[in-house]
Amino acid sequence: MSDPVTLATGITYERECIERWMFSEKNNTCPVTKQWIYDDELTPNNTLRRLIQAWCTANASAGIERFPTPRAPVNKTDILKLLKNASTDPQYQMDSLQKLRIIVLESDRNKHYVESTAGAIDMLISIIKRSIYSLESTSSSVCDEALMILSSIQISDQGLLNLISKHEDLIDALTLLMHRSKYQTRVYATLLLNSLIELIAPARLMAIQDQLFKEIVKVLGDRISSKATKAALKILAMLCPWGRNRVKVVGAGAVSVLVDLLLEEPEKRACELMLLVLDILCGCAEGRAEIVGHAAGIAIVSKKVLRVSLAASEKAVRILYSVSKFSPTPAVLQEMLSVGAVTKLCLVLQVDCGLKTKEKAKEILRLHSRVWRNSPCLPPQYAVF
Repeated sequence: MSDPVTLATGITYERECIERWMFSEKNNTCPVTKQWIYDDELTPNNTLRRLIQAWCTANASAGIERFPTPRAPVNKTDILKLLKNASTDPQYQMDSLQKLRIIVLESDRNKHYVESTAGAIDMLISIIKRSIYSLESTSSSVCDEALMILSSIQISDQGLLNLISKHEDLIDALTLLMHRSKYQTRVYATLLLNSLIELIAPARLMAIQDQLFKEIVKVLGDRISSKATKAALKILAMLCPWGRNRVKVVGAGAVSVLVDLLLEEPEKRACELMLLVLDILCGCAEGRAEIVGHAAGIAIVSKKVLRVSLAASEKAVRILYSVSKFSPTPAVLQEMLSVGAVTKLCLVLQVDCGLKTKEKAKEILRLHSRVWRNSPCLPPQYAVF
């Protein structure tokens, strides 16, 4: 041990190890006694540390080095002082927030301490809101710092629920912030929105303003970062099923942006999310019209079948099913044949890709066997119709 600390249960541990156990791995019991950790304050065991240092000094001839006295970790009083300076003193606002950001990024323990410090999250939200509506030139940088801290903390579900109940206008504020801000701020706003929307009740999701959909689609179109792209896709996937949100997302230009992104050969998880959102959007006539109207829509969806993962293949086949069942114009059916969609559907029947996916593929081939009966890849049992 170099920095021994004692839990409320009376057991002493190395600080780094017990902090990883408690804050990174989210355990709330003492590893030895299995007792509930009711107080997360860690008391330095200075007596044991001095004994270890003395032993190191006594055995220096054996090549054992004496470790220095560890720096005292930040405590909740330090955090609260920085937040008060940031909230009430314009002269030290930026400096205080920058120091707090460094503290948060230092360890999971510090993130936990910032969140658990009474009023800390509310102060950061208040700083962001004031900065959004301020005309001062420094307000944008201050807002960036506060938002970066919030998104880095990784607030617990309970903390997010408290935020939602206390700050009913938070979604609108973040939407306005995304509309006005530079790329990095939009990334942090998107990450925070993703965490919030996971916990918002469906009734409120149905009342989301159109502007938010436009800003999320813009984040996708601007290709700011892979992290922001995945967060934006998750937001759309959570919002689309409720009310008329699908139509709003389509109206914001999501289908065209998603097809263009798929053309860039995104990594596996991003591709799965894109196909998931497209599948949901194809549940409305507007979404199907957009994907059919895109020059590469059907082609790129067909290309992803049996190419990315089982989940991606399932979503891609579902999209083709929606299009072929509800928008089966002669032009669409001919395009499916010419871009290889029919060939891919036939291949789906021959490989192990999931029962539901096979059933969807069979249904598509049955629906349009007369149109595709001259295709050499169509199995005989479908071509006889």
